[in-house]
Amino acid sequence: MRRGLIAFALLIALSARAEPGDADFVAARDAYRAGSLARLEKLAPRLQGYLLEPYVTYWRLKLKIDDADPQAVRDFLQRYANMPLAERLRSDWLKALAKRGDWRQFGDEYPKPHDEDTELACYAVQWRQQRDGDVALDDARRFWFSGQEQPESCRPVFTALLATGRLSMNDIWKRFRLAHEAGNYRLATKVAAELPPGERPSPRDFDRIDRRPLAALAKGDFRFSDSAGRELALYALDRAAATDAAAARDAWLPWRARLPEPDRLYGNLLVAYRAALQLLPAASEWYREAEGTPMNETTRAWRVRAALRAGAWSDVVHAIDTMPEGEAGDAAWRYWKARGLAATGHEEDALRFYGTLATERSFYGLLSAEAIGADIAWTSTPLVPAAAELDAFGARPAVQRVIRLSALDLRPEAQSEWRAVVRGLDDEALLLAAIFAQRHDLYDRSINTADRTKQRHDYALRYPTPFANEIDSAARAYDLDPAFVYGLVRQESRFVPDIVSSAGAVGLMQLMGPTARWAARQTGRPTRVLKLDDPALNTQLGTYYLHHVMDRLDGLPTLAAAAYNAGPSRAQAWRGVVPLEGAIYVETIPFTETREYTKKVFANAMAYQAQLGLPYRTLKTRLGVVTPRGAAGDSGADASGENASRAADGQGTTP
Repeated sequence: MRRGLIAFALLIALSARAEPGDADFVAARDAYRAGSLARLEKLAPRLQGYLLEPYVTYWRLKLKIDDADPQAVRDFLQRYANMPLAERLRSDWLKALAKRGDWRQFGDEYPKPHDEDTELACYAVQWRQQRDGDVALDDARRFWFSGQEQPESCRPVFTALLATGRLSMNDIWKRFRLAHEAGNYRLATKVAAELPPGERPSPRDFDRIDRRPLAALAKGDFRFSDSAGRELALYALDRAAATDAAAARDAWLPWRARLPEPDRLYGNLLVAYRAALQLLPAASEWYREAEGTPMNETTRAWRVRAALRAGAWSDVVHAIDTMPEGEAGDAAWRYWKARGLAATGHEEDALRFYGTLATERSFYGLLSAEAIGADIAWTSTPLVPAAAELDAFGARPAVQRVIRLSALDLRPEAQSEWRAVVRGLDDEALLLAAIFAQRHDLYDRSINTADRTKQRHDYALRYPTPFANEIDSAARAYDLDPAFVYGLVRQESRFVPDIVSSAGAVGLMQLMGPTARWAARQTGRPTRVLKLDDPALNTQLGTYYLHHVMDRLDGLPTLAAAAYNAGPSRAQAWRGVVPLEGAIYVETIPFTETREYTKKVFANAMAYQAQLGLPYRTLKTRLGVVTPRGAAGDSGADASGENASRAADGQGTTP
């Protein structure tokens, strides 16, 4: 019902600027989404010669892909070879051929697509196995080592790998561990079922652990003399620690010495990692007990974060030093290593790290520049293109398709087309494309394109200020820093006023319906019909909610930004037991999306501070110090705050 209303509203909105064929195209799109080939075939003749006709042809072929005419598919691939649609159809068709076992034709048509996914890659292994024999299976081992469910096309490949001895018992246990580490316990039990009958834990053993993992762990009733019993014990430990790492450790200590050292160290790592995610103060100390066991990128990262949370700077440096070179080169770890070196008396070494980062206009680059007192200049070298250059760019069929697709609310398709347009362009060509996109109100495409330049930058394109009247007015109304609000809006919606996220968040500030209605009631607005795609209303309700959250969280923008994405109750729960530097609070947010979101909002705010000519405030000052929950001055969350929290947990889905 909601989608139908949106489609109807879209048609009304387009009426003043519609192109011939738009109405039929929207109807064709709806027929495709409904899976109605008959309706689509009826509409197709009316769209011959229409700018977006290739999409109609693709939809027709897609709906009958299982028995599509091979020549029709080949004609499409040849005719539209330069469009992203060609790659999509090739992948769709190859999968259809593989599903019906047409390996001869699959082989004829299999030049590896540009972005081959795992499903297609496993089909390709099946084809090569028929052509080359079992040696082709070796390429599929990489798909086995995943803690996630893999596509159905990988199942026969995995069966063959096991049958031919290309996966050992150790390989099965490795995937078993990956699955339960990822919280995919059902997959873990399925993987264990691949073991020989005498080597696998029984379903009854899994059942008793899954029902009461901590009780099973405390009882310690495992066969420590064989690998199945030890792996079952570690499974119970991980399941219990995922809920309460401290209690799991207490239950683990009495019998961990009964395990061989590699398994004991791995168990210590499970406890330390879960404790770090739960922000327990002892996590850094517990990581020391896992010293010497192999770690993956995630557990290594949380080793650093646990040390940061504990203020253990020597452990921060040591943890980063144990990372592989490419991993340690990440901006986050270079910055925190510099901080650790400075804190442990190695100032000259710290300066070298700060210096390499200080030229980057990123969260860590800005913090590094502040650390060494370097000037932070947002110097632009704008491009002033001739009108003829913009006209020529805009006349390209692919660019015209982007404009129409965007107008018709087919943003994923528009983004795919745009990526193809700007792929491989130099800085001047990227800036020209960004200027064109901005002048056509395609702010998301303009921002993302301007962000790609390497040497020549235009920060006015990267950090535009559309809807300035609405955003400035809303920020003033609720006494909010306009740079912070602009930074948040840029991250939430890229200034697309009618964008709707997969979760249902709408508009510039990506408001969820319950949050918007709550804010409307608080501000005396009617709630029956809320036009959240209206920039003025959206920003008024969004800034009211942001002000409310910040007020309930001690006026700390760091907590407010995290709360806007993940909900106030979570942001509150992530506070420490001692005061935390804002940057450390942000770095140790357990949710990856929220952690990266918060960094970007603050980096954006620094850019907008310069763009708007506002008084300079350092990023460190903006981040502030996050006091412990319950400390003096901590207002907590009153009844209205909790109401807003329930309405808004998960508020703000980044597009």
